[in-house]
Amino acid sequence: MIFSQDYQRSVEDVHAIVRHAKLDFNNLTNTAQAIYYPDGDTHANMGNLKLLEADDHILEQIRAGKSVSFKGALNEKVVICTESRTYEVKEAEISNSLLLVPKLQQAQATSRSPIKSPKGGVNTSLDSSTEEMGEEAVDSIDTIERKDVVRIFHDYFECRQVKPKYRKIIDLLRLTKYSGPENEHLVERSLLFRFKQLLDTVQCSKEEFEEGLRKYRAIEIEDRIRMLDNEYEYRAVTLMLALIGENSWRLDEIDKATTVEALEGIVPYDVVDKIFDVYTEPTESGRFRYREDLVCALFAEKILQQGLKFHIDDFLTTWQETLPDGFTVDEKYLRGIGIIDREGNVPCVRGLNEADLPNNLLVRLVTLFKTKERWNLEQIEPYIECFTTPTLGVTSILAKHTRSLVVNGTRIYVSKH
Repeated sequence: MIFSQDYQRSVEDVHAIVRHAKLDFNNLTNTAQAIYYPDGDTHANMGNLKLLEADDHILEQIRAGKSVSFKGALNEKVVICTESRTYEVKEAEISNSLLLVPKLQQAQATSRSPIKSPKGGVNTSLDSSTEEMGEEAVDSIDTIERKDVVRIFHDYFECRQVKPKYRKIIDLLRLTKYSGPENEHLVERSLLFRFKQLLDTVQCSKEEFEEGLRKYRAIEIEDRIRMLDNEYEYRAVTLMLALIGENSWRLDEIDKATTVEALEGIVPYDVVDKIFDVYTEPTESGRFRYREDLVCALFAEKILQQGLKFHIDDFLTTWQETLPDGFTVDEKYLRGIGIIDREGNVPCVRGLNEADLPNNLLVRLVTLFKTKERWNLEQIEPYIECFTTPTLGVTSILAKHTRSLVVNGTRIYVSKH
């Protein structure tokens, strides 16, 4: 190979190449850009440079100076995260070699002719000859500019938007569940995470991470992110709800200050303050109402102990009786925490928490079909949607990995094997 330091292309060389290629000089601009391949040392110095295929969202984030970061432990696939999205990153091959050449000019920028230059605003197409414009031929290629290739690429990183990977939030926070100040001496302090530490560890964007904390009702206690022990959370929320009747509050007139003050000495101020924020939403009056979906789901989880089955009517009756007046049970509140099976001899309901299922799609499907042989879309969707992408929905996943049949006008999914 002839390296760049051994050879410099001249104007005569360029003219000879143009003639051999049988190109029309009138269709060429004044400046030729001679491209030189890198020598071994130059290529080695650029060895850490990689190409990333970025969509409009990633480009907007970079141009706005916002955070764009790679995340992934040794045993995890790498993802790239913006402030609001998560992308799976895969290495893809380029069919042809791609050359990186700094300051390489586009064709029109290499011309001094007002006809061929976009500055003249007359003709920006290099396909139009000067003869068509009634002009005499313009002398072309009288200048040579050296352009060095700094790296040759044969692959690049391909990005595909994916759902946030929340499982790590659960796995890490379950190790240090909060069950009251009296039990804090049992918690391994080295396993506690600050907000930023956990955000840097979990493979999702900041906005998605905050949504994940809300989804799993994780709160910040003494500058550490904690999940609440199920029994402790149930007891605290029950005490809070009891104040509705004691103070004769309407359901949309809950007072936060009174609630926090009433539980002083029973539940730490910071804890009840954060739990209140999770389980309520503001009203137009400036006060609050409890979120019926979260309250009902919490009480359902309390009843649905692992492995137990309940007759559907008995369960619905018990569930309703445990709730304060004004709250009404609805099967939709069991989404992701319990399943209803009306196909057997005895209609029943059992607990099945999405957070407890395997994180591998195929293994999860095996578990689901062992639990229940037949699923409709509404039933199985909350257990599969974490594997979806903007271009791959639940129905597409099920079409690939399950068999389907139509029973009484309803599509049913069964195991493929």
